[in-house]
Amino acid sequence: AIAPAVGVPPSLLPRHRGPDPYFWAIDAGDETTGVTAHRLEEAYDTGPILAKRTLRIDPRWDAWKLARALDRPSLALLREVVGAYAAGRPPPAVPQDEAGATAAPRPSEEDLAVHWSWPAAHIERRVRAAAPWPGVWTEIGEEVVVLVRVRATQDFPRVLAPGEAALRADGVAVVRAGEDAVELLEGRADEDDAPLDADDFARIVVRARG
Repeated sequence: AIAPAVGVPPSLLPRHRGPDPYFWAIDAGDETTGVTAHRLEEAYDTGPILAKRTLRIDPRWDAWKLARALDRPSLALLREVVGAYAAGRPPPAVPQDEAGATAAPRPSEEDLAVHWSWPAAHIERRVRAAAPWPGVWTEIGEEVVVLVRVRATQDFPRVLAPGEAALRADGVAVVRAGEDAVELLEGRADEDDAPLDADDFARIVVRARG
């Protein structure tokens, strides 16, 4: 009834179709993402493509920073495409390649749980993908914490098994992963959302190790 309607999701369709492409682009380790103008159809993010703009993903960005970086390009592309329709020169509509389609659903509780069998680089990406909210969660001893900033490192006690935490000589809390380890730098307490810094994580690890 409202055709031709145009949408501009913050992803390079058909990759990352769905409501949370920021999370999945960072988690997948994509080097670039962007925005796509497409004609709306009944199924989510499936309509023919009208135009795209690409953006390099800064490896330091979390999901919020990526969303901010894509905001203006999205609006600019929408104005450009709608202007072309208004001028009677609609851009050609190119069907999406279904072979390249991936889903980008809202992350589930399981998606937001840290698996310490993963390589540290993957854990770091997953934390950035969910930061600053909702964050990913894990248990240290008997305490549930939310992680919002970690860093992969090769500086850790080699006696640790995946999932074991320790305090390095410099006072930084580290957790062994399936490959390398991660430094715990920022997070929140699960019970009351109180912020946690590196010193707080160090104290939590000390308590957990007795």
